[in-house]
Order: sequence, then C-alpha cells, then structure tokens
Amino acid sequence: MNFERMLAVAQRESREILRDRLYFLLAFLLPVMQMLVFGYGMSQDIQNIAFAVVDEDRTPSSRDYARHFIESRYFSFKGYLPSANAADRLLAERKLRVVVVIGPRFEQQLLAGRTGQVQTLIDGTFATSTRTIQAYVEAINQAASSAIQTAYLARRLGLPHERAAGLLRPVMLEVRYLYNQEVRSIWSVAPGLVMMILMLVPPLLMALSVVREKESGAIYNICTSTISRSEYLAGKLLPSVAISCVNACILWLLATWYFDTPFKGSLLFFGVATLLYILCTTGLGLLISLLVSTQQAALIISTVMSIIVSMQFSGLITPVNSLVGGNFAIAHAFPAMYYNAAVKGAFLKGTGFAVLWPQLLVFIFYACTLFGLCYLLFRKRSRT
Repeated sequence: MNFERMLAVAQRESREILRDRLYFLLAFLLPVMQMLVFGYGMSQDIQNIAFAVVDEDRTPSSRDYARHFIESRYFSFKGYLPSANAADRLLAERKLRVVVVIGPRFEQQLLAGRTGQVQTLIDGTFATSTRTIQAYVEAINQAASSAIQTAYLARRLGLPHERAAGLLRPVMLEVRYLYNQEVRSIWSVAPGLVMMILMLVPPLLMALSVVREKESGAIYNICTSTISRSEYLAGKLLPSVAISCVNACILWLLATWYFDTPFKGSLLFFGVATLLYILCTTGLGLLISLLVSTQQAALIISTVMSIIVSMQFSGLITPVNSLVGGNFAIAHAFPAMYYNAAVKGAFLKGTGFAVLWPQLLVFIFYACTLFGLCYLLFRKRSRT
C-alpha cells in the first residue's frame, strides 16, 4: 500500500466535506441535535407534576396527609380546590395532572381505627407517564399510611414511635442501588445515546460519500487510475473516522457536562473502544455504499438499519438477555450491543480492559471482516 496515494485520497475527501456545506452540517450538527433531542425525549424522569388537593375534611389529619404530597420533589403544589368539579375542569384544560381528593370524616375514621377515604384523579392522556405518576402516588400514600398507623398504634398502646414502627414492620427491607445511586434515567440513557448516534451517523456519512461519486461519475477516475483498491478504501475511510472521533468527543462532553452523567471508568479504554466501534460502523456504511448505487437508497438503508439495530437489538430499550430466537442472534450480529455494554460499563460501573476486553476483540474481528468484504466487493478496472 502506498501511503502517499492513500493520504491524497483522504485529503481530496476532506476538501469535498469542507466544500459541501450540507454535508459538513450533517457531519457535525446532526449528532449534537440527536443527543439533545433524544436525551430529553427518552428520559423517563418525571418531576414537577402539577397537582392540587381537594380537602373535604379540613382537619389536621387531612392537612398532614396532603403534606406528604406537597413536600415531594416529584409534585408541584398548585393549591387547594373547593370541590371535585373544579378539579375536573382543570384536568381537562391540562393545567393539572393529578388531584388528590380527601373525603369527609377522614380524621374521624382514622381516630376510630378505620380506613380513611382518599381518591386520586390522574390525567391518563399519556399512558407511560401515567403509570409512573401512579407509582409515585402509591409510594407516597404508603409512606403516609405507615406514619398514620405508627402514630395510632403508639397512641393506643402507649409505646414510643420507634417501638410501634417495629411492631408494624417486623422485617425492614433495605434496597441499595448500585452504579446509578440516584436512579436517574438520563444517566442510563446518555451512554446509550452515544452508542446509538455513533451507530447512525458514521454509516450514513460513509455511505453517502462513496455513492455520491458513483452518481457523479467520479468513481470512474478511480477505476482508471493507478491507485489500488485498498488505498482508495482506506483513503475514503480516514476522514469519516476522524469526523466520527470528533463527534464522539463532543457526545462525551454533552453526556458528562450537559446531562451531568458520571464517568467512572478509564478514558483510555473509552477512547480505544470508541475508535474500534467507529471503525465497525464506518465499515458498515462502506459496505452499504458498495451494494447500492443511489444516495436515496444509501440514506434509507443506513438510517433504517442503524435505528432498528441500535434501539431494538442493542440493549438500549430491551435487555438483550430477554431476547429469544432470531432476535437474540441479530443482537449478537451487530457491534451496537457490545459497545452499549462497554460504554455503560465505562460510564457507570468504572469497568475497563480487565472486564470488557472481549468486546474489544469482537470489534477488531468485526472491522477486519467488514473491510475484507469491502475489498472483495469493490471492483477496479485493470490498467491497459
């Protein structure tokens, strides 16, 4: 391989990228926009839920029960409402998402040792967030009920609150969250987005780059030149790989600084794994470009394949262990699953070469296989 000729192809490709403003913006602006849009859109953290209280009892016990919701960081208290009819109107106007209705004789029933009546009205327009809000309401209600039961038992038996709480809860379950102690969904989503974007953008840029020369006829200049197949393919790959590496650094900064995702691992491991992963995804784009002849086909195939693989078969949404049959095989046939494990391990678990070296071997094997296929598929006229 003549490195001067390879670098000449790379320099020519770089000038084409800098000259084409649309391609340049696509290369550097698209990853940032995707990180921001998907980062906010895929986050499942729901806070500042607008809610109000209808207190039909108006007693210290009812106000104490409502206080558990008012002091929660998940809810934003909008005040007390005079009746449930006013709550229906505000829910319909989407000014409220939740209304807690405390029934009459609430305190009287509690003091008598009976169950107090509370109704919760939730806007069920958005099913996913509704289930999360319901979980919040049930958890707060359980905490409030436990506090009320402890106070009642302590008053009836003349026991300290700690003793009464021990009688009500003889087994104390303590749950500890490892790696994502604050259970923030964005901390899990942001590393996965790095995987998804690097699965989408590099193949797209690489596929469009080669197919563009096919459509313009510039590929025939290469076919009739003295440059070899390996020199041409390597020269085309270098600018795309360099652009993707810059994008990976930008995505890392967005994940750690903008979304405040902790990075506990080794930057060296992250850099090596990302470079190998970029070689794999860029190789996929090169393979697509050799199989199609129009930019529209390259755009559709690379986009659809990347989105489906990165979202459905990488572990980003559905754990890979839950996949069965053909889905399990598809997940293992693409590099996205391996990089998702590597990048989440580097971000959240602090793992590196000692644990995740098999992923690096898969990347090397995958990249070598792709480049071998591209070399065989790319045909060049012999000199006459």
